[in-house]
Amino acid sequence: MCVVCFVKALVQVFKIYLTANYTDNFRSWPVDFRWDDVRAPSAGGSGHRALTCTAAVAGVWLLQDAALRADAPARPLRGSRSQMQCLLQQIRELPSQLASYVLAHSLGRWLVYPGSMFLMTRALLPLLQQGQERLVERYHGRRAKLVASDGNEIDTMFMDRRQRPGGQGRGLHLVICCEGNAGFYEMGCLSAPLEAGYSVLGWNHPGFGASTGEPFPQHDANAIDVVVKYALHRLHFPPAQVVIYGWSIGGFTATWATMTYPELGALVLDATFDDLVPLALKVMPQSWKGLVVRTVREHFNLNVAEQLCSYPGPVLLVRRTLDDVVSTSDPLRPLASGDVEGNRGNELLLRLLQHRYPAVMAREGLAVVARWLRASSLAQEAALYARYRVDDEWCLTLLRSYRARCKDRQDAGQAWGPHGLPFPWLVGQGLSRRRRRQLALFLARKHLKNVEATHCSPLEPEDFQLPWRL
Repeated sequence: MCVVCFVKALVQVFKIYLTANYTDNFRSWPVDFRWDDVRAPSAGGSGHRALTCTAAVAGVWLLQDAALRADAPARPLRGSRSQMQCLLQQIRELPSQLASYVLAHSLGRWLVYPGSMFLMTRALLPLLQQGQERLVERYHGRRAKLVASDGNEIDTMFMDRRQRPGGQGRGLHLVICCEGNAGFYEMGCLSAPLEAGYSVLGWNHPGFGASTGEPFPQHDANAIDVVVKYALHRLHFPPAQVVIYGWSIGGFTATWATMTYPELGALVLDATFDDLVPLALKVMPQSWKGLVVRTVREHFNLNVAEQLCSYPGPVLLVRRTLDDVVSTSDPLRPLASGDVEGNRGNELLLRLLQHRYPAVMAREGLAVVARWLRASSLAQEAALYARYRVDDEWCLTLLRSYRARCKDRQDAGQAWGPHGLPFPWLVGQGLSRRRRRQLALFLARKHLKNVEATHCSPLEPEDFQLPWRL
């Protein structure tokens, strides 16, 4: 009996040793790919080249949103008086800038990215180890260390299904998964596309798990940049076969990747939001509003909607009807079943459709889509769709004929983008109000899918699907 106890204790000690050395083993792991290990562009690869060494110091380019540009001070007029006024203004703003910096690098970072906290990582180490072993043993995952342009080491895991793609050829598509603010590839959102049969590439945010650095937007963008380059130039997936999947706050890196690499095949956003400011104001004291807005805009400017509108490819938004995390409804009362009116995914869809189809989304179209978004169940959604007698075939014919006419009228020197006719489309001009409503509902239903689930519950494999293509 003592021998059995000794063996059990020895196994337990060995497990503790493995989890304790989880990050240490990765630090000694050889580098598999760097941000500048990019071959020359060819017909089968991406046309994006590596950053120069000078540019790498600052990192990859970030989109500055309209709100941040509006808050920027105006260019000072000439003259000593104007320069003095500008200097005094900067001195007056110095205390608030300092407070914003301190908040962003302490409480703010922990609230926005709780997965980067040392105590959480330590608490999850056994689960992370088990999840990693499962990916390696069951799905033959290949772990790799990538080095981003800022020097951060990014921990990744790749599951290749190309040798056995399945009857529908899903394994030929690579799904790059961008986790949430407390998600890790070892136990995160990659389970849905993985179990659905796709090839999958997971990665951890800087400061998460074994990845080094801190998860600020610039570092996150640097990380997804090297991940995409790794997929295109080392794993040799054609850009059209690469799908970016972002869950929750992962929508920022997902939309940044598709904005920067518009030739990528598709984008799926699950339980994400349009902008971080409304969600930050919901959980912070009202008296902190000015400080919170400034901190988010200067340090956590996750402008998902703006980046989304810069991508010309197929998009699918997954809205979870029981999600209270990305909802701006009253935080003091529990979220009622089917209460989706405050879900920030609604604003994301409206922004996308208004950008792509401005003529359809004017007046009647915008109003009917906003009403459709308030439907609290699939039955109500279908009833509203039937009430307006939406003819799917008529909508498809109208969109295809518009695209064909534009192709016939295009100039000889005008080149279409990687996904065909670039947006915005002016289809819908001259339509009656009834037809405009029908087309708006058709487009909304093709770009957004409702799933009855909470924010943190795993997405079922059958609920993961590629976006609609015309």
